[in-house]
Formats: sequence, structure tokens, C-alpha cells
Amino acid sequence: MSYAIGVDLGGTNIKYALVHKTKGIEFQNSISTQAEKGVDHIIDRIATGIKEMVEKASTPPIGVGLGSPGTISLDRKWVANPPNFPGWEKVDMTTEIYKRTKLRALVDNDANLAALGSSRFGAGKAFDSFIMVTLGTGVGGGIILNRDLFRGASGGAGEFGHVTIDYHGPLSNSKVRGCIEAFLGQRFMSRFAAERIAQDVENPLFKRFHNLYDTLEPVHLFEAAEDGNELAIEILHKAGEKLGYGIINYCHVLDINKVVVSGGVAKAGEYILEPARKTALASLLPTFAEDFELIYEPLGNDAAILGAASLAFEYLDK
Repeated sequence: MSYAIGVDLGGTNIKYALVHKTKGIEFQNSISTQAEKGVDHIIDRIATGIKEMVEKASTPPIGVGLGSPGTISLDRKWVANPPNFPGWEKVDMTTEIYKRTKLRALVDNDANLAALGSSRFGAGKAFDSFIMVTLGTGVGGGIILNRDLFRGASGGAGEFGHVTIDYHGPLSNSKVRGCIEAFLGQRFMSRFAAERIAQDVENPLFKRFHNLYDTLEPVHLFEAAEDGNELAIEILHKAGEKLGYGIINYCHVLDINKVVVSGGVAKAGEYILEPARKTALASLLPTFAEDFELIYEPLGNDAAILGAASLAFEYLDK
């Protein structure tokens, strides 16, 4: 079959798309999640989006792939305890979606699916094996090994944000100090930037964000860097160095030396990637440093939707 439907479940919006097996996204849309109205209401909203895409398909879709936060069962059927979804404990999503749409479905972690989408439709197509690091509100990722998702023993592999590089460092959502997310998660990075900007009262960033630091986001640092602001460049450079140290750990453990970076923070591009690349190459063992590559995935949020559809194409056939 030529079509599958990809769905990306978020706390604010549900994004969904009709995806062609070779051409990619043909139609896409989104609706508000309305998470406060409960699990059944959310699944009804998902089904509404799926039915809209079915109507646009010239041939029946093979099924549905769903990217979701929370704990995903190894058989890709159940979603348990997704954050920011009140009252959601454990739900058999495949059964609930089939009840409403008569389409088979599989579910996986949204960061895993971003890696799969990159592998099939994006920058990751160049590599048989690579590490996807997603830099957004938090830090996550996925692992592609020999063109397939590596999910670990229970399905939870790729929690790159919870790898520590400084056990005396700042706290984030991890129990261990100094994890990558504490340096590169969006709000934690913004917190560090605010502390640094507060020390430079002559800088345009101080004049713009003094007493408004809660509105400071990494995109503002990128814009300032593009305008030649040396402080913004320095902050992004230090964030890139931290990413580089994390990548050293990932490569040494996984025996994979191709890295694809995505997410909102990654839009800072070479201001982060170049110092990350230099830091990694300076300390990687020679075997891993040889042919090491670190690149940006420009697909953005579409990577997860494409990965969700790819899940349906490749695993529902099995």
C-alpha cells in the first residue's frame, strides 16, 4: 500500500498527516489536544484527524503510526503515564484507535520516531546507523542501527538527556546532576543564558531582557549571534561544547559515529554544532573519530510524523 497516516500527539496539539511511502507528506493538519478533557476525548480527537486523512487518500492507508510521550510498551500497543495528560494511566492505543477508525495502529516514543523519519526521509538517509539527538524543551533521541530502530531491552533506549557530564553540575528533570538536559534543554539553557546576560549590563541582550528573562528563548540567542553579538555567540558556543561531551559518551557506548541533531535549540545551527564537533573530535578514540559526522536535520517536527508513518509502513506489514 502506498499510504500510511502519521500522528504526533502533543500536550497542546495533535498533528497528523497522510504520508506517501516514497513522496512523503501529501496532506497534514492539526487540532488542539484538549488534554484536560480526559483520555477518551483525546483518543476521539486523534480519530477525527485520522478520518480526515483517510478521506484524502486515493487508496486505503495501510494503517496508523502514532508518536506519543510517556512510557511505550515493547509491543508498541500501550501508552502509560504521559506527562501533562491528567488522568491518563495506561491505555491500549492500538485497540482504541481500531475501535474508532477500523485501522491498525502502532505507537512509539516521539523521539524514536523522529530518528526513524530522518532515516527514511531526511538527513539520516545518508547513514545506515546514526544517533539522533533532539534538542527541544528537553533532550531526547533515538538510535538507528543497520537501518532499524534500536529500542533497548524494554523500549526505552535513547534517553540522551539523562546522561551526566558533570555530577557536580546543575539539576534538571534527572535525579543526577549535570545531565545534558540541564545544559541544553530549552528552559535550562535559557536559565544559564539569563545568568550570564545579567552580568553584562551594557549588552543589548541585557537591555532587552532585563526583568523579562522568563521570555528569553534560544532563538533569541541565535538572532543576536547572527547580528554579531559576542555574548550570544559565547553562550551558544559553551552549549555546543557540552553537547560535544555528551556525544563522546554516546559514540563510545554505542559504537556509532554519525550524529544527527534536531529540535528547536538545534536551529542555532553551526553556532552550536561547530563547537560540538570540535569538542567531540578532540576526545573521541581514534576508531570513532575517523569518519565522524555531526549534521543538522532540517525536517523539524515533520520528522516525527514521517517516522510515525514509516512505523506503519514497515511494521504493520510484518
